[in-house]
Amino acid sequence: MTEPVLFSQEGGVVTLTLNEPATRNAISPAIVEAMVAHTQRINRDMSVCCVIVTGAGQGFSSGGNVKEMKERQGLFGGSPAEIRRGYWHGIQQIPLSMYELEVPSIAAVNGAAIGAGCDLSLMCDIRIAGRSAVFAESFMRVGLVSGDGGAWFLPRIVGLSKAYEMTFTGDFLDADEAARIGLVSKVVDDALLLDEANALAKRIAAQPPHSLRLAKRLLRDSQQVALPIALEMASSAQALVQHTRDQHEAVVAFIEKRAPRFEGQ
Repeated sequence: MTEPVLFSQEGGVVTLTLNEPATRNAISPAIVEAMVAHTQRINRDMSVCCVIVTGAGQGFSSGGNVKEMKERQGLFGGSPAEIRRGYWHGIQQIPLSMYELEVPSIAAVNGAAIGAGCDLSLMCDIRIAGRSAVFAESFMRVGLVSGDGGAWFLPRIVGLSKAYEMTFTGDFLDADEAARIGLVSKVVDDALLLDEANALAKRIAAQPPHSLRLAKRLLRDSQQVALPIALEMASSAQALVQHTRDQHEAVVAFIEKRAPRFEGQ
């Protein structure tokens, strides 16, 4: 049986590849289950320091399955109460698991990232786009609203005005426009996409593991609280990392002008 999400690891970098190219990696129950399981596995494994998310075939993800929308099946079938519970126990588990992912994540966006596929890219910390990439918050095109957290993630990345525009029009944005509005941080030739994502991931993964995970948590959680609380979280995290061997090694290596040797301790 084909794995819905491929898991591969090289050093401290894990690559998760959505692997249902026949549907352009539409977000299926199997993809949801696999993504949640992989993120939980990564959180337990201190050898992982960065994650790349990408899609197999010609597209990153086409989002929801339009055939299921038409036939009112899957997420689109049942009573209103059943649909609500279906979202919570189904596709909404991806934004929850990506939000709780402890290590930095990079979306390597190849081809189309549409609807829930666009939202999946937004759930990653950094986005790099191939030149053929296109993005659309396309729910209005099929009379829907974003049911998977896009309304929470999108304004935080592109600002409220642009988020409104993308949501209300469903317009498709090419890679250059996505870079202009800050949706992606870099655009590269398609053939170089994974090389660029891996190069960045390796730079990130070279950092001390405990400090890296706490730095991500601090950045994420500081967006939701008042400054005094953020400062208290910062001092607590600082106290923790200052008692790790890796932090001491980072200082010694800096003074000795050599590459550090981190052990995850």
